[in-house]
Amino acid sequence: MPLLECRGLRKQFGGNVVLNGLDLDVSEHEVVALIGASGSGKSTLLRCVNLLEEIDDGTITLDGEEISDPRVDPDTVRRRIGMVFQSYNLFPHLSVLENITLAPRRVHRRERAETQRQARELLDRVGLADKADAYPDRLSGGQQQRVAIVRALANSPRLMLLDEVTSALDPELVGEVLTMIRDLKADGMTMVLATHEMGFARDVADRICFLDGGRVIEQGPPAQVLGDPIEARTRQFLHRIIEAGRL
Repeated sequence: MPLLECRGLRKQFGGNVVLNGLDLDVSEHEVVALIGASGSGKSTLLRCVNLLEEIDDGTITLDGEEISDPRVDPDTVRRRIGMVFQSYNLFPHLSVLENITLAPRRVHRRERAETQRQARELLDRVGLADKADAYPDRLSGGQQQRVAIVRALANSPRLMLLDEVTSALDPELVGEVLTMIRDLKADGMTMVLATHEMGFARDVADRICFLDGGRVIEQGPPAQVLGDPIEARTRQFLHRIIEAGRL
């Protein structure tokens, strides 16, 4: 059984259909990269999986439980899902350590000492042990994004959703975040990531899904989808990416 199953997802904003009968399976320990033009449904899909947006039709199943059922408590589901956004969304009035330990203490009711110990261990792993007491405005963009990822990891999620986590970064800061995601893959974390970084998608993903018009048009191993796509629409998209020097 896949860890995550999406069946016939439909989401419409006014007259704009963003997800149009989308199907997606994600196996445990798999890394799936979502690619496609802006407006193809990548970010909306991630927000629907995390129950930040309510789907109009279809089902979302996590660990065999239909989490899209309106009777399901979204906060309970989100304890099993970590989500990291383009903007870091760190609380500016809290230190790095306080940002990371807030949810484990308030939501999971864990002891302060335990959450601080875990947070310091995670910060040490990503080279930010000396930033525990710093405030977000004292960090670079790359450091803030790594803290945002650590904050999501502190809840021990079953699934990580990463929405264009490098798009707001200066080019020289992208590498440190991508290295962290590679390390998560090596640890066996299940991830679905929306990205415009084609080279990164090729290197880290087990499977690439090309979205167009709110559906998965083509999917497969990175070498096949990026190197020898079957669908004409995929070839057209990648041709533009290559012309722009991004692959």
